[in-house]
Amino acid sequence: MTDPSPAGAVSPRLLEANLATAEAIAALLRERPPAEAPIPGLTWTVGEAAAHLVLANHLMAELATGLDRPYGDGTPGSIAAANEEGLALYQERRPAVLAHELLRHTRTFAEACESRPADQQVLTPMGPMDLGTLQSYLLTHMLGHGWDLARALHRPHMVTAERVELSMPFLLTAMPRVVDPARAARLRADFALGLRGGPRYGVSFADGAVTVHQQAPRRPDCTIVCEPLTFFLLALGRRTPLGALVPGRTFAWGRRPWLAPRFPTYFRAP
Repeated sequence: MTDPSPAGAVSPRLLEANLATAEAIAALLRERPPAEAPIPGLTWTVGEAAAHLVLANHLMAELATGLDRPYGDGTPGSIAAANEEGLALYQERRPAVLAHELLRHTRTFAEACESRPADQQVLTPMGPMDLGTLQSYLLTHMLGHGWDLARALHRPHMVTAERVELSMPFLLTAMPRVVDPARAARLRADFALGLRGGPRYGVSFADGAVTVHQQAPRRPDCTIVCEPLTFFLLALGRRTPLGALVPGRTFAWGRRPWLAPRFPTYFRAP
């Protein structure tokens, strides 16, 4: 799917996706669920996850205006620590209030993006990136926690195939930064990676490091093609490799197809 925005401009599709995702999460919170309700698989409650989203969107809005806001050192552990520190300082847990604040900061973010070029560089918790990728970062982050909230509240989630596609710029940028050097230390392999029906990218492992390419290698060791939701949940650590191997969700082939279920284990989701 192509983006009709002119060169150098922010992506209308990304801005619209961010606003629509924030609205979908806010709709869940406006139903006034119990803030103390647990989220399966996480240590956070519904109120804490919603408060974290408010804090994150506030941070992203400030980054989009050009402010320098240090937030950990880019490692999963330091980001987790910064998250907990922020929640300790910000005590609001009322879902309806958090819904309002989430939308307010998301709109501020959109306004800031519209006034600056997409290639403007910003410094984020995951390292430097351009403003266009920051939009993808915000979308990815909201979708991940929006999925958590929807699952905890037994409500429909907001992760669509189009939104996963729009998350790809950030997910690809983040890969080299979240690789687990110990697990990937002895791996030398070239992967072709893509969403079902979409483009394929190259991911190369060598000496514990990862390099991402916009084009798939001509002769990959392993090609992995995922259904979008499965890919997204794997990337964010919300689904195990075993759970992704359900027929029809993931396809893998090549000279070393056994590498496919190991691929997600080489990364640590922040």
